[in-house]
Amino acid sequence: MSPETPPAALHCGAPAAAPTSPRRAVTPREDLARGFWRENPVLIQLLGLCPTLAVTNTVANSIVMALATFGVLVGSSLLVSTFKRWIPNEVRITSYILIIATFVTIAEMVLQALVPDIYKALGPFVALIVVNCIILGRQEAFAGRNPVGRSVLDAVGMGIGFTIALLIMGSVREVLGSGTFLGVSLFGPRYEPWVVMILPPGGFFTLAFVLLAIAWWTQRKAVRAKAAEPRALAAAERAA
Repeated sequence: MSPETPPAALHCGAPAAAPTSPRRAVTPREDLARGFWRENPVLIQLLGLCPTLAVTNTVANSIVMALATFGVLVGSSLLVSTFKRWIPNEVRITSYILIIATFVTIAEMVLQALVPDIYKALGPFVALIVVNCIILGRQEAFAGRNPVGRSVLDAVGMGIGFTIALLIMGSVREVLGSGTFLGVSLFGPRYEPWVVMILPPGGFFTLAFVLLAIAWWTQRKAVRAKAAEPRALAAAERAA
């Protein structure tokens, strides 16, 4: 057997696998930036919808929930990536949940001490950060398989993306539902608030319209790119 013969060609007459080109190395900037928009955990991947729909009736609630989730995500990614070599594969999920729960407990204590009113308004959703699929998903898919630096950058990017999504939701719902932004009146006493926007249905309506806007923008961008292809090809032919 020649050492250059691909193993796939020798197995039960199976055809040789097509040669694969080397994958481009991912830069630290890409690890950080992909969570902002291209892989936004809420607006693109549709993860973590429970707190997104439940606590975004005001901007203040959205900010506090986003900061708590951000801290838990970054801290747990740091520890998981640091100790992944010593965590047995059979108990990795259990270990990840214990690490996440530790940071959630810290976040609860901090919020209860600094912003007790908002902590009460958030209710059980701070504790439910433990089972937020964004956090556990990043530990399983990224932090448990990559170096510490990349894992922290990925967590920061995903945390910022989650914050962006909550701020969009909270801003729309508070402005329309209460006529205020962070408690400051925007339209005066004559404004008639859309009360439904600060109720549970308002979360679904807001998310639906945000996703509709994103889908429209993505489709419009694709149409423009397709329309520009013939012009670019013609320009390349004239240049040749």
